[in-house]
Amino acid sequence: MTRHMTLTPELVALSVRPEPELAPEPGMTLLSDDELDVLARRYDAECGDDPLWVFAYGSLIWKPDFDATGHMRASAYGWHRSFCLIMRGWRGTPEQPGLMMALERGGRCDGVIYRIAEDDRVSQIRRMLWRELRYHQHAHMIRWITVDTDQGKMRVLAFWAGPTGENTARKLPLADVAVILARACGHAGSCAEYLYNTVAHLEAFGIHDRNLWRLQDLVARELRQLHPAAAA
Repeated sequence: MTRHMTLTPELVALSVRPEPELAPEPGMTLLSDDELDVLARRYDAECGDDPLWVFAYGSLIWKPDFDATGHMRASAYGWHRSFCLIMRGWRGTPEQPGLMMALERGGRCDGVIYRIAEDDRVSQIRRMLWRELRYHQHAHMIRWITVDTDQGKMRVLAFWAGPTGENTARKLPLADVAVILARACGHAGSCAEYLYNTVAHLEAFGIHDRNLWRLQDLVARELRQLHPAAAA
């Protein structure tokens, strides 16, 4: 069955605007090079001689930012995608915060696992940590989880699994999430663009997330209302 997204590239383009790159939020401190090295060596050692696989359920699917030597579909039981991370930078601003996906407890999340290249694996892990975490306050937002694959159960790394704290917004209705995603944009792009790329690449892997599919339709409607002349 061929599905056509109502959130089109043309609508996504309406959500993008130039925004300056902002300094870290108050209270946020960058991980030093030495601290990144220690964390990377830690996860490399915890993996041991086994291949290291990373679970991608959002932007890592379409922008992994590490060298992968293989991939396969996988299902994480006991977790689900949720737009629950508040962003005041990257794809949002302090005036118009955005939302990023994380894994929250309950349900099932279908995604893709990528096998990290064995050559210089510590450096590959370090690249991921810098991209995904970057700050001391986020260093605990990576964990090992178990996923189901055609080759059986596998232990994989997952980012932003079970986030806590004041920068989370749980159980928002999809309609409320759509209002935010249609409006938020930062120096890295818009939240609508993030949603579009995630849904499109999931579909390319044969993964149909009903909530995200409903959400892309709601965001498309919001963008048409915000830009009636351009969306006509």
